[in-house]
Amino acid sequence: MTSRLSRVLAALLFTLTTFLSACSSDSKDATSSDGASNSSGAESGTWPRKIKHEKGELTLKSKPKRIVSTSVTLTGTLLAIDAPVKASAATTPSNITDDKGFFSQWSSIAKKKGVDVLYPNLKFDKEALIAANPDLVVIASSGADSAIDHYKEIAAQYPTIVVDYSKQTWQELSKQLGEATGQEANAKKATADFDKYVADAAKKIKAPEGNAAVVSYNGPGKEQGVAKKSGPQSRLLEKLGFRIVEAPADLEARKDKRGDFSFVTHENLTKAVNPQTVFLLTGDQKTESSFLADPVVANMPAVKSKQVYGLGPTSFRIDYYSGKQMIDAVVKRLGG
Repeated sequence: MTSRLSRVLAALLFTLTTFLSACSSDSKDATSSDGASNSSGAESGTWPRKIKHEKGELTLKSKPKRIVSTSVTLTGTLLAIDAPVKASAATTPSNITDDKGFFSQWSSIAKKKGVDVLYPNLKFDKEALIAANPDLVVIASSGADSAIDHYKEIAAQYPTIVVDYSKQTWQELSKQLGEATGQEANAKKATADFDKYVADAAKKIKAPEGNAAVVSYNGPGKEQGVAKKSGPQSRLLEKLGFRIVEAPADLEARKDKRGDFSFVTHENLTKAVNPQTVFLLTGDQKTESSFLADPVVANMPAVKSKQVYGLGPTSFRIDYYSGKQMIDAVVKRLGG
């Protein structure tokens, strides 16, 4: 009898201990008075979690399952971390997109994952957004694919974050989006793979001596873009062994300054940068020939030595897919 009673008491004690342990665990994950997790939740994978973004802070109650991207640029990174993208805005079809207006570097991935066109030609369509019924909307803070002007009306109806891709590398962007979408592990895996790709490529490249610059060449009489050192293209090229220079701030021709590129007049291009090597954004052989034939830059060291290299048509935005294509273009021209 005593033995039986002892077993019952032991069982009750085990049950009580388990219950108290569970309560203690729940207390650690309990939400604060505003409904958000006491911590960001990003490291532990817990929900709800607070997501800081360009317009403030958003509390997500659960892991998103129907993400809508209003930025065709951000869609590539979302796909790379295997975020559940339901639909994405599409740009006007061209030689750098598929027939839907999705960028060619990731359009096949989007097709495989069943990503719908949210709206074409980057023309915001609220009805299309409503039909997509998202549990998270992602907006770019700047750029031609930004829907920032519609942020208030979108955020009033759906959980929404605003991301600035112009001031971040692809790796930094993937981490930010990974935390926002609950895809931290996939973000780490994808960025590790990308970083290895960069490191392997750097071993194959023999960088010319002197400085280098990334120029978005638009032809005579037009504004020319010069990549800032903080821009994704510049930072990627520096990891490949190049020393990037940027344009002085006082030569900026636009009031609406960007985080990745400065814009200067055609006449000030050589004054802005005078490097030994020039990389042409979205450039191909035809772009290289046009730049080399431009009399305004005839005395630039890079032109004299003909060290002018196109970065390929998808280099205008760096994501997991286009970044690898840009690396391949550099290795092809400067691989030692």
